[in-house]
Amino acid sequence: MAESAPYCEKGLWHGRDAYVLGNEKIRLVVLTGGGHIAEFRFANSTGLPTVNPLWVPVWKMREPYQYREKLHAAHYGPPATGRVLAGICGHNLCLDHFGPPSEQEAAHGLPLHGEAGVLRWRKRRLALTRRGVSVTLEVELPIAGLHFERAINLRRGESVVYYRETVTNERKVDHFFDWQQHVTFGPPFLTHKDCRLALSGTRGLVYSGGYEGKELLKSGAEFRWPNAPRATGGKVDLTRPLSRRGRGILATVLLDRRRTLQYVAACNVRYGVLLGYTFRWEDFPWTAIWEENHARKYPPWNNKSEARGMEFGSSPLPVKPAEAIALGRLFGTPSCATVPARGRKSIEYAAFLGALPKGFKDLRDIQVHKGAIEIHSTSSKEPLVLEGSGLG
Repeated sequence: MAESAPYCEKGLWHGRDAYVLGNEKIRLVVLTGGGHIAEFRFANSTGLPTVNPLWVPVWKMREPYQYREKLHAAHYGPPATGRVLAGICGHNLCLDHFGPPSEQEAAHGLPLHGEAGVLRWRKRRLALTRRGVSVTLEVELPIAGLHFERAINLRRGESVVYYRETVTNERKVDHFFDWQQHVTFGPPFLTHKDCRLALSGTRGLVYSGGYEGKELLKSGAEFRWPNAPRATGGKVDLTRPLSRRGRGILATVLLDRRRTLQYVAACNVRYGVLLGYTFRWEDFPWTAIWEENHARKYPPWNNKSEARGMEFGSSPLPVKPAEAIALGRLFGTPSCATVPARGRKSIEYAAFLGALPKGFKDLRDIQVHKGAIEIHSTSSKEPLVLEGSGLG
C-alpha cells in the first residue's frame, strides 16, 4: 500500500479488527467493535510528528461484544459499564443514551452510553477514487429501535475528515434520544504543561453530583468558559488539562449559537500538533467536559489513567434517564435530539489535523469558511490555514 494514494483496508489495531483509511497526509483508524475512532494522526511519510492525540486506555482492551461477565467483570467492571470499558478508546459514539442506564435498563442489557459502543459494526459501502476514499459503516440498535450509519470521507491532499451520520427510527413513535460524540484526548499528547484545549463556549455548569467524592470543581456551580470554580476555592482554567492529580471533572458548556459553526480542539505545543472538530450548533449545542486524573481506584482504572473528554453533542451531561428528564431545558436550550416515527435524521461534521508553526503558544479562535479552516493564536497575527474543500 502506498501512503501517498487514498486508501482503505482492513487491519488490526492493538489486536482489534479495524478499517485503516488515509491519504498522503493523514491516517485514520476506526474499530468495528463499537465503531470507535481509535487513531487520527499524520502519515509516516509526511515527516511530521505521528503522535495520536486520541485516548488509548492503559488497560488491555478487547472487543466489547466479546465481554462475558464471569470472565471479565473483575477486569473491566459489571456488564453495564464493563462492556463499554473493555473496548472504549478515542472518539466514541454515545447513542441513544449519554450516561449510565437505570437499574431496570441495565438488567435488560443496556450499557453505559447506549448500545452503539459495544456492538459489532459492519461495512455497508466503500468508494475509492484518485480524489479520495469514503467508507460507510452501520449498526443496528435493537433496544433503542434505531439504525445508525456513519460515512467517513477523506479527500486527497487534505488533513480533514468529513463525517455524515444518519439515525433511522425503525419504530412507529417519535423518538427522543442522546447523540453525543465522546471525543477523548490522552497521553502522550495530553499533558498539563504542553497541551491546551479550546471550544466556542459560553455558559457552563458543573455536575451537581460531584465526581465520586474526588471532584476538582464546585458541584452545581455555574461559570463562564473557561474559568470554573474550584471545590476548595479559586478558579480552574479548563483550557489546561490535568491540573490536579487524584481529582476528576464533570461539567458542561453551552456553545455559542451566534457563530455559524462551532469548534472543539486541542493542541500540544511541544509536538506541534492540533486536532479539532467543527459542527453546527443546531446539531450539537453542548460540550460535556470529563477529566480523569488518577482519581478512580477500582478496575479497570486502578488510579492509573489520564484522560480529558471534550464530548460535543445534543445533551449537556452524561446522567441517568431520570436525571436527564428532570434537567429539561438548560440555559433555555434543549437537552436531547429527536427523530420522528419511521423517520431519519442526518448530521454532518468534520475533524481536522494541523501542524503548528514554531512559536505557536495557544488557541485563540478557530474560524471555518467555505474551503478552509483558520486557526488563530495569540502568538501570531497570521492564522494557520488548512484546506478543506468539503467545508461550507
